[in-house]
Amino acid sequence: MPDIPEPTGAALDAAVLAADHARVMHSWSAQAHLPSFVVAGAQGCRVWDHAGTSWLDFSSQLVNTNIGHQHPAVVAAIREQAGILTTIAPSTANATRARAAERILARAPEVFSKVFFTNAGAEANENALRMARLHTGRDKVISAYRSYHGNTGSAVVATGDWRRLPNEYARGHVHVFGPYLYRSEFWATSPAEECKRALAHLERVVQCEGPATIAAILLETVPGTAGVLVPPPGYLAGVREIADRYGIVLVLDEVMAGFGRTGSWFAFDQHDVVPDLVTFAKGVNSGYVPAGGVLVRAEIAATFDERVFPGGLTYSGHPLAMAAIVATLDTMAAEGVVENAARVGADVIGPALAALAATNPLVGEVRGTGVFWAVELVADAAARTPLPAEEMARVRRLCIERGLLPFVAENRVHVVPPCVVTAAEAQEGLDILTGVLHDVASHPASPG
Repeated sequence: MPDIPEPTGAALDAAVLAADHARVMHSWSAQAHLPSFVVAGAQGCRVWDHAGTSWLDFSSQLVNTNIGHQHPAVVAAIREQAGILTTIAPSTANATRARAAERILARAPEVFSKVFFTNAGAEANENALRMARLHTGRDKVISAYRSYHGNTGSAVVATGDWRRLPNEYARGHVHVFGPYLYRSEFWATSPAEECKRALAHLERVVQCEGPATIAAILLETVPGTAGVLVPPPGYLAGVREIADRYGIVLVLDEVMAGFGRTGSWFAFDQHDVVPDLVTFAKGVNSGYVPAGGVLVRAEIAATFDERVFPGGLTYSGHPLAMAAIVATLDTMAAEGVVENAARVGADVIGPALAALAATNPLVGEVRGTGVFWAVELVADAAARTPLPAEEMARVRRLCIERGLLPFVAENRVHVVPPCVVTAAEAQEGLDILTGVLHDVASHPASPG
């Protein structure tokens, strides 16, 4: 009896989907409505399925493949490390881990003396909050409603969006509104007004909650999943002043915004502010091996010189992840990846999105920096009514049909390609997005 051939091409994609849907429980999903998208391979800024259909990746997956897919230098470093030492307990000293910490500290202000490694951004935020609470002897944490900090106990409660509500089991969390002029909570009419009123709101919350009870203010330097909300000039510096006034630790979450995404090594480099703790993950090694961490200011690190820090993870500082960090940061520096992100953002993405906003009635606002942009879509420009979910699903479907893998969140398309994206690739993706939005605006879905 002849062997039954293994499926290939489209048949293999169908088999993968069937196996996935039967056995894998997916995150943030109703399990009766699972993905129909298969990725078999990737390189640079493109991904493809087993049938050979390819897409330009304008999502960087979860805004983490900053150095692009399958960069040979990072893949080689992981292979080399695997041949030397695949894993070791975090309680040991390891040369690759020490090199990774050195590379990260070299990109940060001199006030930071140590790196606490984790496996992801959520764990980084968990441990940063733990450090702040133990360092200050206080309990409360202030964070923003428009934010996402991860899906672990305290991180998800620090989060402000809908994912917090079914997960509110941690104590001591207070939320505020940050600046967002397009949908201002403060009746502001200019960036300066929005900044001033958002800072006044934050300080009043601090005062009303009791400054002596507040351990930390935790903010994404540029809120990402919430809409790429670049803070107005002076806002983060003002938050720093409030934190100093009341003895509060300032934690900036750079999990999504860090390591080139905004066109600088850290997003806070552009905002005249130095925090006390910085959380990171994603772009530090483009997610090739899970890794995250906390940059720790020297005086906070000293708190734990003779006092045990009660936090740790089996895979903290995993050698394969550390090798990927070293290779990623070295390669980004050698190849000018951060500078490329700044240049493509300023010369290609920014101007193209400004032109789109000027010509397409669905575009309420575009905002961003580097390769970190959002296109906010509205059904009614005057009322700023968000484009309905059905139409957003249509936008996503048309982008995929035309060869673009988008990042869609609520009523926004986030333009977040890898930091290695070329000007030609960026223009290709923007042309597809422009065409899709033109067609959706010209042919709205029929009611009902």
